Amino acid sequence: MRWRLLPQDRRFLVDVLMPGYRDKAQAANLLASDENMIARMVDDERLFQHVLSDDEVLVHASPWLFFLVLLRRARREMAQETFTVEQRDRQKVVIFDVDQVNDLLEDDAVIDYLASLLASFTRVESITVRYQVREGVWRQFRTSELNVEGLIRFAQTMEERFRFQVYKRIGDVCLFLTGMFPEYIESRHRYASSGQIRPSVRARLLTSHEDYESHGRAFYRLAAEHEVAQPEEMGGLLARLGEGFVLAEKPLRFVANRYLQFTRHRLFDV
Repeated sequence: MRWRLLPQDRRFLVDVLMPGYRDKAQAANLLASDENMIARMVDDERLFQHVLSDDEVLVHASPWLFFLVLLRRARREMAQETFTVEQRDRQKVVIFDVDQVNDLLEDDAVIDYLASLLASFTRVESITVRYQVREGVWRQFRTSELNVEGLIRFAQTMEERFRFQVYKRIGDVCLFLTGMFPEYIESRHRYASSGQIRPSVRARLLTSHEDYESHGRAFYRLAAEHEVAQPEEMGGLLARLGEGFVLAEKPLRFVANRYLQFTRHRLFDV
């Protein structure tokens, strides 16, 4: 586990779990070198209850720590489940894939990546892309980090050797939306009142939940195979997320439905 705790995270752990400790600054400093203690504190029931009840938790702790606590708790709770539930064509379907989901979540690197992914979407940036049409002629367009079509268009404006981060981000967006906000995809795919599928728009490559899953798998695979992924030791992890994309949705949906049912839209601007 790569403990990427900020100084404020260590102090937060001490404040919540060691309220009677006299020298909290010293305790927070000592915590930096005790990985076993960090693991016990992050999995402590008192910390889990605190992060859910504190409306200002992200003032005191990093988003990464907040989501790490929730995902590690989800891993423990999902290990007790016998099945997962998927929503396909507006129908709930029971899937007996808990063992595969648990195998994926046993990898701490996956939990770490998912926590970082969720933390990254607490602030969504707009991007202005300027590209050359021909010599002396430039154009530009604006897109958002949540706009998969715009990110694909962005990737097409750059040379292949620079595309790793964009490929990875497209996979992240697809996983984030299918896991945390499947209703957002559904609202763009169907009319809310009738349930009828909306007419297709030429500029939109993705309409259905399955489209997002397909693109998520494809772009995680492209990122995993990119020359930049190997020096950063990301290839294996991204390949695993691509292969098990639907499995990776499950813990995000579990967190969304079980812990963040009433706070998702406050945490994420979706």
